[in-house]
Amino acid sequence: MSDLLSHSTMASISFAGRNASSLILRQSYSFVRRRRSKLGSISADMRSFPLTVEDLIDSQKGDRNPTVSSFYHPSEVLLPNKTVLEAQARVCTGPTQTKPMGEAQAFKVFETILKSAKGELKKEEASSSQLGAFFAAMTIRANSFPETTQWSEGETNAVNTYWPLLVQVLPPDLIFIADPDGSLMGAGTSIGPQFVGVDSAEMRLVGALREVLAGGHLGYEEVQGIIQDVLPLDPPDAKTKNVRDSLFAAFLIGQRMNRETDRELKAYCLALDDELGPTPVADVSSLTHYGEPYDGNTRFFRSTLFVAAVRASYGESCLLHGAEWMSPKGGITEEQMLKYMGANTHLKPEDGKILLENENIGFAYLSQRETSPSLHSIIGLREHIKKRPPFSSTEKVQQFVRARGKEATVAGFYHEGYEDALLMLMKRRSMHSGLVVKGEEGSLSMTTKVRSLNASKGLPVNYCSGFRTISNTIATGSDGILQERFNIEVDAKALGFEPTDTPRIDRSVLKNIKLGLAALGGEKGAAYDRIVLNAGMVDHLLGCTGAEDVKSALDRAREAIDSGKALSRLLEYIKTSHKVK
Repeated sequence: MSDLLSHSTMASISFAGRNASSLILRQSYSFVRRRRSKLGSISADMRSFPLTVEDLIDSQKGDRNPTVSSFYHPSEVLLPNKTVLEAQARVCTGPTQTKPMGEAQAFKVFETILKSAKGELKKEEASSSQLGAFFAAMTIRANSFPETTQWSEGETNAVNTYWPLLVQVLPPDLIFIADPDGSLMGAGTSIGPQFVGVDSAEMRLVGALREVLAGGHLGYEEVQGIIQDVLPLDPPDAKTKNVRDSLFAAFLIGQRMNRETDRELKAYCLALDDELGPTPVADVSSLTHYGEPYDGNTRFFRSTLFVAAVRASYGESCLLHGAEWMSPKGGITEEQMLKYMGANTHLKPEDGKILLENENIGFAYLSQRETSPSLHSIIGLREHIKKRPPFSSTEKVQQFVRARGKEATVAGFYHEGYEDALLMLMKRRSMHSGLVVKGEEGSLSMTTKVRSLNASKGLPVNYCSGFRTISNTIATGSDGILQERFNIEVDAKALGFEPTDTPRIDRSVLKNIKLGLAALGGEKGAAYDRIVLNAGMVDHLLGCTGAEDVKSALDRAREAIDSGKALSRLLEYIKTSHKVK
């Protein structure tokens, strides 16, 4: 299979547009058909599989299937005000990460907010979500952050200059967020202390927000109740929103800035479990849930889709989930790649169950649009708060389909401290095994690149932490499963991989697809090695049958690629995904 897409052929392809994409996929499928006699795992009806990208993308024309990830930005979501957004990037973060604004930036930001509130910016106005997040950050910093990340002298001067003007034009909800006790801004207004909201849902949110703005934490039931009250943010049958965007934006960014407790994260994780009714159960002996960051990759090759095809080919069923586009990175996602290759990305959990049970496929992708409409309703708000909300952690640990047999979850993380929280959530979902990986860009993808001597402090890339079942017998522990905990830094070189830089994709959906297809076709190189490494190591670390020995696990992954089985699974998925509806 190494001659699927030769190096010289691939090097000659231009990735500027749809002609290149058509050539890449046409070569891939033409090769599969020529070599069908050697790929016994491909089903007989693959003879009718389409050859051109035009067929594969379901007759979509023009720019509905762009090659750059940023072009998948939802057209209905208005872009945030850039000046305020730059300020949010500095101040809407944690107690030690916040970077106070200097006087010039602070004055520019408050002048922009004043003009926006007076209606002078028109299409460039700062949204209520932006202002809710910004003022919540300013309030929390003043109330509870360490001195070094509280207001700078320049910020204080800007507040003293502009607040007497802002209090005259801002709506009551934003005045409350900026000055909940009526004393922070020094203007002596009673609007903040007296603000309660307009209905029961908003009143509950305002009460909780007072605690959050003071740097405090909430109980499990309180957070869960607010989420269920508020979402979906803009109900299709309602005349008005459940709550004002500013208040929920302040709540989300405030919870993240205060660093969520375990009970708060559990509430975010479990609050919407019953939205679509009972979770379907797939008749598979093993199922791995993949929790990639929903906002995708902007720099490096994203391998998980191709890893899932490899693992599925030897019986390790995989369920991927995510979104087509998500802030703050707005990078390449599995949904963009599958959509570009022509797969159906509008599957319900019950459809995912069918694909998981298909003996020629064994993996599935589900979009948040279909699995959690309520949470999907705040994609625009999430872009306007700039920083990741608590949902960005908990959405990685969802269980949209269950399995008859053992279940495991793999999730990526970046910020130290969240690895334990993610593992806690996996145990809360009764996983037999769980694994968190510090991959590149916060993904769950391990790399063969040698660690730089100038690497940043903290946990290194390829750090893994997790738990796995060590006995088939029922233990007497509280969770009913006997498990062991482990922490390891995966050394790819020690496992026999040649050190290589991770392939750059730089937001090119097409280039990411090209790298994955070439690797599944057997073309050796950096992408091939990463797929093998991530398939084999996940099998081993999760304690999968047949992967007790690392070398055997890696060899099994190589065989799945070199035999053509993994590629045939991906092609079968693209075709069959349109037949389950």
